[in-house]
Amino acid sequence: MEVTAFTTVFEKAIAFATAAHEGQVRKYTGEPYVEHVLAVADMVATHVTDDAAIIAAILHDTVEDCDVTIDEIQAEFGDRVAEYVWYLTKPPVFVGNRAKRKALDRARLKEAPEIVRFIKVMDIWHNSGSIREFDQKFYETFREEVRDLLYIMNALIVVRKFAGDDFTNDEFLPWFGDL
Repeated sequence: MEVTAFTTVFEKAIAFATAAHEGQVRKYTGEPYVEHVLAVADMVATHVTDDAAIIAAILHDTVEDCDVTIDEIQAEFGDRVAEYVWYLTKPPVFVGNRAKRKALDRARLKEAPEIVRFIKVMDIWHNSGSIREFDQKFYETFREEVRDLLYIMNALIVVRKFAGDDFTNDEFLPWFGDL
């Protein structure tokens, strides 16, 4: 997928993600799926100025959920964005059952750069609200998996590093404690 003629790389990434997620809707809310990735990018951009991180947040589900490859991300947005998106992409279903895939996901994210782990925390945070509201039964499984992942990713340290003490104490810790 080639996207051209945009004034900023952010516009290019938004157009790319919008085209990739065209026709997809969020499971519980029915809103256009691209709204999720834009919300995650906004959460990230509130705390960091790293262009590659913000672009990766915009693109974080394109390889996992769309007909997009890491090679396409690399060609359009460069090595660093492609690396970040790779870390944020879950293993495909064919590699094993949910438990095996989650274990692989944890291992990969444990080794991810801190900024990628911060993006993942914001992604989890954004997803948690609709899961909790609309699927309480699955939320129990989600909570266990997320707690393990947040622990392995050193989420508290990562959030404190990128978002600061006030956000960590006033926003992150209450959210985490409510998981």
